[in-house]
Amino acid sequence: MNDDCAAFVTTHWSVVLTAQGRSPAADEALEKLCRTYWWPLYGFVRRSGYKPEEAQDLTQGFFALLLERRDLDVVRRERGRLRSYLLVSLKNFVGKARRREMAVKRGKGQPLVPLHELVARERADLEPADILTADRIYQRRWALTLLEQVLERLEFEYRSAGNGRLFDRLKELLSDEPGRQSQAEIAAELGMNENAVKQAFHRLRQRYRELLRDEIAQTVAVPGDVEDELRHFISVLQT
Repeated sequence: MNDDCAAFVTTHWSVVLTAQGRSPAADEALEKLCRTYWWPLYGFVRRSGYKPEEAQDLTQGFFALLLERRDLDVVRRERGRLRSYLLVSLKNFVGKARRREMAVKRGKGQPLVPLHELVARERADLEPADILTADRIYQRRWALTLLEQVLERLEFEYRSAGNGRLFDRLKELLSDEPGRQSQAEIAAELGMNENAVKQAFHRLRQRYRELLRDEIAQTVAVPGDVEDELRHFISVLQT
C-alpha cells in the first residue's frame, strides 16, 4: 500500500475501522454511523410494508445487532462501500425477521431517533413514496442525509467565523428554487458590491464541494471509489 492509500485509510475509512474496536472513540464513530444511516434505512423498511412502529423496531434492532457484534470487518478495505454494505445487511436482517416471524421487542435500549421525530419527518417528506421502490427511497434519503451533513458543516464554519448572515444568503444560491434572490439583491441587502458577492459565493461553492467529497470519502474503502460515489450521489438527486 502506498503512502497516499495509507493516509486515506487512516483519515477517511476510520469511521468504519475504528468502530470495530472497543473504546470511547469507537463508540462515538459507530454512533455517528448509526445516526447517519438511520433515516435512509428506516425509509427502506417502511416502504417494504411495515408500519412506523414496526419499522422503528426493526431498524433499532438492526443497529443494536450492529453495535453488539461490530462485524464491520466484513467490509473489505479494498472494496467496501458503506452505503451498499448496510443496505444488504438490513435486507438480510429483515428477511430473517420475516421468515422466523420475529418481532424485535420494544424497550430494549434507547432508540437513536425517537419515533415521533421519524413520523414528523416522514409526514413532511415530499418524496412521491407511492412510486418509489424501497431501494430507491433508501438511496434518495442517503443522498439527502449526506447533503444535510455537508451543509451543517459548512454553516458551522461560516458562523464560527462570524459570517452567519452571509451564509444564510449565499446558501440560497446553491439551489434552483424559484424566487431565490439574485447576487445583486444579496449584495444590496448586505451592503456589498455584486463582484464581492460573486467571489464569496465561488468560495462557498468550492468549500461545499470539498466537504461533500470528504463526507463521501469517509464511507468508501479506497480513494478510487470516491469519484464513483460522487457520480452516484449526483445521479440520485437528479432523478
